[in-house]
Amino acid sequence: MRRNGNSSTRRCPEVVTAEVDLKEMDKIIKDVKAKILRLVEISKGMQCVDRNCDRILASLKMLELNISDVVEFLD
Repeated sequence: MRRNGNSSTRRCPEVVTAEVDLKEMDKIIKDVKAKILRLVEISKGMQCVDRNCDRILASLKMLELNISDVVEFLD
């Protein structure tokens, strides 16, 4: 979902509905994180890769806080 800065275009509801599979989302977040960490590993210090991966990891951290931490309480 792309946002143009206008908060009225947000589609993210305040209440999570039964249609959302948080456990599947958590699994995907973990898979993406593992792949990004592997990319950093094989880049061997290539700055353009490392910097972009750092940004991606920062975004993934926010997803972990919003999704993965919630999943821990569901189990």
